[in-house]
Amino acid sequence: MNSRTSHILPVLAAFLTGLVIFLGVFMFATGNLGGGSGAPGSSAIGGPFQLIDQDGKPISDQDMKGKPFLVFFGFTHCPDVCPTTLFEVSELMRALGKDADRTSALFVSIDPERDTPEKLKDYLSSFDPRARAATGDRAAIDAISKAYRVYAKKVPSDKDKDDYSMDHTALVYLMDKQGRFVAPFSLKRPPAEAAAELRKYL
Repeated sequence: MNSRTSHILPVLAAFLTGLVIFLGVFMFATGNLGGGSGAPGSSAIGGPFQLIDQDGKPISDQDMKGKPFLVFFGFTHCPDVCPTTLFEVSELMRALGKDADRTSALFVSIDPERDTPEKLKDYLSSFDPRARAATGDRAAIDAISKAYRVYAKKVPSDKDKDDYSMDHTALVYLMDKQGRFVAPFSLKRPPAEAAAELRKYL
């Protein structure tokens, strides 16, 4: 073995090891490990839930089936990410035109102590009416957060001991007509481009 080969082999081995680790993490996160049936990610992200919508009515995963839909998590006191996401969803619905009625979006509160159905209904009034919101007791919110692998944590205010914000996952999840996870859905692009992708699942 010459010196050039002896230098290349360790580099190649390190690269392949890193590639295997990366693919393993990616497949675990998207639910492609285990050889189960169903859509990619169906065993890893999403699942049954029982919550209350902005009208105070029960809403479950069964109610969302039959249409592809977007799911994202946040809270009404959110200063930027959550209202921006809802605005982008509204722009997406506008770009879909008549096809907007064939899909939906669900905003799940990770702050049920403050986000009552009444609060959520008022919050949604500024956005597209096809966007729905859901809340519930802490156990129900923890359960859906775990099912969607959502991170959420209270962050106390430096100015007011009784006030707080929420640090949380800002991912938008695309679910198919059967309620199975498809992939993260990017709204950070022209609405027409996002609409074109979503139409593939109608």
